[in-house]
Amino acid sequence: MAATATAAPGATGALGATAPAAASPGHPAAALIDQGAVAMRSDPDASKRDAEAALALLRSRPDVDLEIRARLLLCDYQSERNEAALDAEVAAIEALLPRSRRPALRAGMLVCQGEMRETLGDNAQALAYYEQAVRVASEAHDDEMIAGALFSRGYVLGLQGEYALGLADLRRAQGLYETLGMRHHSLTAMNGIAILYNRMGDYAQARDIYSSALAQQREAGMLREQAVTLHNLGRAHEYLQEWAEARRAFTESLAIHREIHYARGQAYALRGLAAVENGLGNWRSALATLAQAMTLQQATPDARLRAQIDLARGTALHGVGELDAAAAALRTAIDVFRNGEARGELAASYSELAAVEAARGDWRSGYTQLALAKQVNERLLRNQIDQRFATLRVEFDTASKEAENALLLRDIHENERALEQSRSVRRLQAVAIALGALLVLLLVWLAVHQRRSTLRMRKLAHTDELTAAPNRRAVLGRLAATLTEEGAGPCTTLITDIDHFKGINDRYGHPIGDEVLKVVAQAVRDDLREPAFFGRLGGEEFLIVLPETALDEGRATAERLRERIAAIDLAHICPVGGGVTASLGVTVSTRGDTPSTMLQRADEALYAAKRAGRNAVRVCSPADAASVTFADGTQRHAVDEARGNEFQEATGPSA
Repeated sequence: MAATATAAPGATGALGATAPAAASPGHPAAALIDQGAVAMRSDPDASKRDAEAALALLRSRPDVDLEIRARLLLCDYQSERNEAALDAEVAAIEALLPRSRRPALRAGMLVCQGEMRETLGDNAQALAYYEQAVRVASEAHDDEMIAGALFSRGYVLGLQGEYALGLADLRRAQGLYETLGMRHHSLTAMNGIAILYNRMGDYAQARDIYSSALAQQREAGMLREQAVTLHNLGRAHEYLQEWAEARRAFTESLAIHREIHYARGQAYALRGLAAVENGLGNWRSALATLAQAMTLQQATPDARLRAQIDLARGTALHGVGELDAAAAALRTAIDVFRNGEARGELAASYSELAAVEAARGDWRSGYTQLALAKQVNERLLRNQIDQRFATLRVEFDTASKEAENALLLRDIHENERALEQSRSVRRLQAVAIALGALLVLLLVWLAVHQRRSTLRMRKLAHTDELTAAPNRRAVLGRLAATLTEEGAGPCTTLITDIDHFKGINDRYGHPIGDEVLKVVAQAVRDDLREPAFFGRLGGEEFLIVLPETALDEGRATAERLRERIAAIDLAHICPVGGGVTASLGVTVSTRGDTPSTMLQRADEALYAAKRAGRNAVRVCSPADAASVTFADGTQRHAVDEARGNEFQEATGPSA
């Protein structure tokens, strides 16, 4: 597991793949074990065959340490495939360890157990095994085993967001492997370092490291490791939205995994190709690719792989409009990512689920999911910033120690001391400058991110949840600004009311009524052109404002809207089909008008249209709306004053 990006295929960090112990160098099983260790990086099935052949030879000529190493190879193989088979190998190793000449081999067994827990998504338990493995190997002063345990621990620390500690472990492991002359293992550690840069959001840096590692792996003939690195490279391109490059990397990874018959690796590569299709909007192609990935995923207990497939499926199902299935897939993915502390993928799942819930009309749930995504993203960003600074501090401390060591040698190498001190100062200055520049960039990015979030929230506050039209506060506020604009011409205002809307709700239910409202709102939206605008006043009423428009032209617009609404076919919404009509009231502004007076006249005209039998347009000009005398001798507009107060209720006293 440790050699993989975001739980990608290809665990090659197990300690079964080690150099031979000093004991029994002439044993025929030793060559098979060494061969199997190399094959683990090109053909895992061949590695398994070599280990089993070595065990067959060891039955006639026993050697405890060689048998443990052979079983560690099988452990490595089964950690991605079969928990029961791995447990059997662990039990056999545990029985052999008391007779072993190499106590640090226990660390290899602990790493295997950790890899199985990691495959199952239990990163906390995996880390506990790796911590124990590092301790056992360190007590035995076995550099090879220390490097393997550090490699696995560094990777899982990265999964949990402890990037600085993870990088320290991986760099130390790489250094030990280079000292031991284990070039293949060193390249795998380099891959692990790139994975952590990927997780810290430095995708370009990760991409460059993967490309370098890939070239060396091809030169060394490490077929399986090439497939792993290609997958990780594809992920880096995916994060950078470099779709063509991502497709090439995932396609080549898939071809290699098919060549070595590695189902888990194929599933990861197919997931990557589906992500590319999603990125390009090819939803059905993505679903077809994911169906293949799901079939292959059944061969491995990898919970994180299934969650990544579910995330991609949820995105694709949203794209084709299968909203219920999309929501179910995304919620399943969220459960796994939340338990595994996979914050980047968790935030992506919440964001996608928010969009699905909004598309389903559940704006409240969509808002909740969007808030969760924002919360996780902010935690992830803060952690990335903290960990980058922690990484720089480690490098800074390392540079300081090097400077101190150089100063201690001044009596022996006086000239060299001055030169080394100068170099150290330059390194410290570079680190300080880099730290300051990074801080400024991160603060700027955070400010931009915060402003975008604020703008999104402000838009939600001024938008009607159901129809996505401006709400009453927004449309009345804009009408007030239009009426007070200096030098503005006449402004015609329309109120449209859906006829017999209560009957629709009573007969078919409120969900159908909601769909009718959305369809009517879309019809109004499609008909209007700037500078005209509209919004939902509430219930089944919409306010339409036509700036710089005379009364006759406004009435013509109202008639066009009435006909357009009457032409709507509700067959796809109501069980019995049919249509819907609307009544419209029209008025035009005069000097001194306010949103309140405009609403009163438009409402008076709307009620006249209702009294005329509905599905009609009526006009109330300023002259028509002159005050009338009531029985008590007072004079006021014929429309109830409560309607005129709506603007004050919507905008407040300061409107």
